[in-house]
Amino acid sequence: MVEMKAAASEFLGKKRIAVTGVSRTPQGHGSNIVYQRLRDRGYQVFAINPNADEVEGDRCYHDLKSVPGGVEAVVIGTRPEIAEAAMRESADLGIEYVWMHRSFGASSVSQAATEYGRRHGITVIDGGCPLMFDPAADGGHKAMRFVFTCLGKVPKRV
Repeated sequence: MVEMKAAASEFLGKKRIAVTGVSRTPQGHGSNIVYQRLRDRGYQVFAINPNADEVEGDRCYHDLKSVPGGVEAVVIGTRPEIAEAAMRESADLGIEYVWMHRSFGASSVSQAATEYGRRHGITVIDGGCPLMFDPAADGGHKAMRFVFTCLGKVPKRV
């Protein structure tokens, strides 16, 4: 297992990142916030939603395999029962880094997805949010990281 901070640094060192669960109605939706911040920080981000062709003013892809040139990492921001399908697709595509989002409210973390990903050589971050770590972080997310780590919503090792 790897320390969370090191795993987050490796993940955020990738420049082509897909974000699943990006919504057509973005108000306060966690995946949209992650998508926007990564885009604003200079990452090449790709919105994934099987029911949308455009979100946040950008092209949206129906699945990971549809992204031209592929991606290096994936943020899963869907319901947990959908996370395993995204993890399986990530494994099939040879993606080595997957982060299942967990913050306020509902989580994307699925134990089955975590186990599947790790069995297939994927570095799985099963909790927290990429925006809690530099270079994507802000003060508010860093404070949330501290609190959520204490509450067990951000793993200490992955």
